[in-house]
Amino acid sequence: MIRVVVSGACGKMGKAVTEMIKTQEDMKAIAGFDIAFKEGDLTIYNDLNKIPETTDVIIDFSNPSIIKELTEYTVSKGVALAVGTTGLEEEHKRMLYSASKTIPVFVSHNMCLGVSLLLKLAKEAAGILTDYDIEIVEKHHNQKIDAPSGTALMIADSVKEVRQQVDYIYNRSDVRKKRDTNEIGIHSIRGGNLIGEHTVLFIGEDETIQISHNLTSRKVLAAGAVKVIRFIAEQKPGYYSMQDLLNNLSI
Repeated sequence: MIRVVVSGACGKMGKAVTEMIKTQEDMKAIAGFDIAFKEGDLTIYNDLNKIPETTDVIIDFSNPSIIKELTEYTVSKGVALAVGTTGLEEEHKRMLYSASKTIPVFVSHNMCLGVSLLLKLAKEAAGILTDYDIEIVEKHHNQKIDAPSGTALMIADSVKEVRQQVDYIYNRSDVRKKRDTNEIGIHSIRGGNLIGEHTVLFIGEDETIQISHNLTSRKVLAAGAVKVIRFIAEQKPGYYSMQDLLNNLSI
């Protein structure tokens, strides 16, 4: 039985992942972690050190400000860490890389298998359609704090693996000039209760190719998170991504 602590347990994703874990026979959510203590079916602690049971995996959908506390705790306890939090800065990434030398660390801004396929397709298209302009459009609910989304940046990073000279452009209103061939335009739309939509456009002369992924329920993300938990619980210390999970599933 994989024992799991859900960090960010009071948030939308934290709740969805907790409910999905309840349906699994090989894992159990033993506690939650968030900014306030709360008793219930799942006790939520505001201090990791107060959790009485030993956990195998902490999965995090909280806030970048928690990364330092999470990495210090998981390293000290020898616990695997899976991070789905978006808006990570370079300092947070450095903490996670450092922790991965001691424990298994999994990082992905989107744990949906369909999005992982989108990344692969976008990378392949970028390598084939070398003279096409690329634009990325992402749409999320009006409560999302960070923009662009972590997934949009993942898409851009996938493209950059084959188009290494590209620059990410988030705002064209400040400069009046023609579009540069090495730009990737990244656009954010916020409204209503949209779960998440991502579209990559490859725009050439008289032709546009569009690759899209649309989420209508967080259950898909939660199902992906369960696969991540199962995967990372079995790994040796190291830094893992969705590509590692996909490779494992295809074996």
